[in-house]
Amino acid sequence: MLWDLDGTLVDSAEYHWIAWRDTLAREHVAITYDQFLASFGLRNDRILRGWLPPGTAPETIQRLGDAKEAEFRRVAREGGLTPLPGAADWVGRLHADGWPQAVASSAPRLNVEAMLQALSLDGYFDVITSAEDVTAGKPDPQVFLVAASRLAVSPSRCIVVEDAPAGVEAARRAGMHQIGVNRTTVLDADIYAQSLDQLTPDAFDNLIK
Repeated sequence: MLWDLDGTLVDSAEYHWIAWRDTLAREHVAITYDQFLASFGLRNDRILRGWLPPGTAPETIQRLGDAKEAEFRRVAREGGLTPLPGAADWVGRLHADGWPQAVASSAPRLNVEAMLQALSLDGYFDVITSAEDVTAGKPDPQVFLVAASRLAVSPSRCIVVEDAPAGVEAARRAGMHQIGVNRTTVLDADIYAQSLDQLTPDAFDNLIK
């Protein structure tokens, strides 16, 4: 089982918006909420190259990306996090049934660890694969392939749960089954639901029969 984190297990979009908006405002760069929404599921370097002037130095991109993530962790700690409907139940149920589980996220490892701790889900995952573990972001399949390798599970026996089109496409390219969960956008996945609590009890088992 490979889980995306942001938007799948928890909705921290508002915190990311605040962090991006305030970090870039200090650099006198303004972004719109629509620009922010279009960045979901992408790595920070790719996001910033789309928002900053052409030719911006890699060092500047790295600095701003790091500053944004530090700001995100700060506002998340202050505001707290709550699992999305069905998230904690499914993670706990699959863990109890012996499914190896990994988080495969485009977020930095510090973010992933902090969020899992805040959600009280950090004890359920055998592997964390984060931005530091890959060189290409979704829809490239690398993050899922690395996670599967670390779990020692064949891609064809993996199920990816994702909320973003780029993530579903990455799972497809990896040769993995996909469950798409998104309240507002119908995802082209093997199984689609608006939320995890709408999945049938046998949803995961049926995909790998």
